[in-house]
Amino acid sequence: MLSPLLSLPGAVAGDGVDAPVAAHYGSFNGEQRTLVGGEGFVDLSHREVLRISGPDRLTWLHDLSTQFFRDLTPGRWTHALMLSANGHVEHAFTGVDDGEAFTLHTEPGRGAALLDWLTKMRFWSKVELEDLTGELAVTWRAKPDLDQEADHAQGYELVPRDQLATYAAAAGPAAGLWAFEALRIERGEPRLGIDTDERTIPNEVGWVGPAVHLDKGCYRGQETVARVHTLGRPPRRLVMLHLDGTENRLPAQGSPLTVAGDERGKEVGFVGSSARHHELGPIALAVVKRNVATDATLVVDGMPAGQEVVVDPEVGLHVRPNLRG
Repeated sequence: MLSPLLSLPGAVAGDGVDAPVAAHYGSFNGEQRTLVGGEGFVDLSHREVLRISGPDRLTWLHDLSTQFFRDLTPGRWTHALMLSANGHVEHAFTGVDDGEAFTLHTEPGRGAALLDWLTKMRFWSKVELEDLTGELAVTWRAKPDLDQEADHAQGYELVPRDQLATYAAAAGPAAGLWAFEALRIERGEPRLGIDTDERTIPNEVGWVGPAVHLDKGCYRGQETVARVHTLGRPPRRLVMLHLDGTENRLPAQGSPLTVAGDERGKEVGFVGSSARHHELGPIALAVVKRNVATDATLVVDGMPAGQEVVVDPEVGLHVRPNLRG
């Protein structure tokens, strides 16, 4: 559903799955600087919202997911994944418990599949599931202390959808999704289905730590995650690309990557999300094969791109200790 905040002055709608919210409000570079300065908010009301209530909700989520949910502190946002039996990421979400229910949000278009999967996994657990996308909207508000917290997720807020306009008036200035995405890419945070594919395991994209708790009991797919973590050398790795700034374009999501100078043009990975950063210029996230040299120049859509390591190819962990979220 289209956000009512698209009526704000200067609002320009996004593209693809992000079309229901504003890409920018006239100056995406200025909006990035506003967020970096600890001010403003971002409309993420196109994300889908589910609520899980009932006395068994946290132990149930603990057993199903990659995250440690037992004794989760009320009010603390956390990330979690649901994996296939082979360890491939099937669902990713971020949520918060209020002491009575756990409310989560996930990528646009993925809420129904997650709700269906969770419903099938209830068995005898005392949990109730609801889709609250029509009632609650997701926003993210910049906070001056987020850098110190090193936890970007704590900026998320849930707002009654019919109160979005009132919220915007109090939380402004508004920053668009282009600004939010540029800063996310800089941090090396992947989005499910955009920076990942059906073969992605958590170790490849830096989710071990932020979304995968290594000191918890068994869950579906744990064997793969634990084996790769113990042995190291995941088959692929997430990188940030510094794109050629002379080209006035960004690569399409899913564009294949090759190594510069390889006459065979062998595909070595794919590009996920891309953006124009206010300081770094055009950047993107990409998944490449582990054996691609970290200093190799890559080529996407005819553009050369330098790599910046995000996930260590030997140990499968995010290299940035101050990763937020």
